[in-house]
Amino acid sequence: QVQLVESGGGLVQPGGSLRLSCAASGIRFSIYTMGWYRQAPGKQRELVAGIDSDGRTNYVDSVKGRFTISRDNAKNTVYLEMNSLKPEDTAVYYCKASWYARDYWGKGTLVTVSS
Repeated sequence: QVQLVESGGGLVQPGGSLRLSCAASGIRFSIYTMGWYRQAPGKQRELVAGIDSDGRTNYVDSVKGRFTISRDNAKNTVYLEMNSLKPEDTAVYYCKASWYARDYWGKGTLVTVSS
């Protein structure tokens, strides 16, 4: 059985930092493309950052220079380091694992940026 478990969400003030983690099990983690998505109330889910099996990364324009995605294949874990957080970053953040026709999702972790 496949499981993706996110952690690290919480309440942070504007300008603050937070690191999200996603621990995967039940997959050959190293061959999967991993991604972080987010969804705010009333908005569509969007890709925030992705990292493929070769370590190549991509980001949505709104987080470039502020967020960093990374992976540790030995720990089957992908991370999202979030800096200079803004209120508009408030959302439920989801972890996704993809390999060809196979997609798996975590249940999400809530990030709230507010003073």
